[in-house]
Amino acid sequence: MDRREIRRAWDAVAETYAERRDPTGSDAALIDDLRDALPADATVVDVGCGDGARTLANLPPDSVGVDVSGAGLDLAREAVPDACLLQGEMTALPVAAGVADAVTAYHAVFHVPRAEQPAAYREFARVLRPGGRLLMTLPGGRFETVRSGWMGGRMFFSAPGREETLRQLRAAGFAVDRTVTADDPLGSGTEFVFATAGE
Repeated sequence: MDRREIRRAWDAVAETYAERRDPTGSDAALIDDLRDALPADATVVDVGCGDGARTLANLPPDSVGVDVSGAGLDLAREAVPDACLLQGEMTALPVAAGVADAVTAYHAVFHVPRAEQPAAYREFARVLRPGGRLLMTLPGGRFETVRSGWMGGRMFFSAPGREETLRQLRAAGFAVDRTVTADDPLGSGTEFVFATAGE
């Protein structure tokens, strides 16, 4: 799938995905861990914010939601009406350099082709202030596939494997602080990584 197809695929399933997620999964609690490490007036960029209810709604008030899907952002406007919402690609974030205290990317990067994922990590580093924090899903497997029937539609998934993802993060200037496994929105265990941008 190319970028336009992925955007259309998310537009098609955005509402179903929002309805089927478990809002009590333990991955939501990781936001609290992140917030504890940030100043009270922090700005966080939530990449792949979708409907906004799981991550963006729990971030500081000046946070920014970015998503490729217009349908997802329409849902986010309902869930988080005061949020700053921007439509765009994570490989070219519509956010100025050095403005964010943290970036979150929950279940997002593995919808970008593997070859383009290092560019996404460089974008995360670009928008962060020195010492800024990253919290993102860490895919364990190595795959690149289109799943038919996913949420009633078709969706692209791609990852180079856990160790290669960590290597790419380090190459983008991040220090990996720790990883943790938590329940994801659909009720299965998923690994997440906390990392810090270079000074």
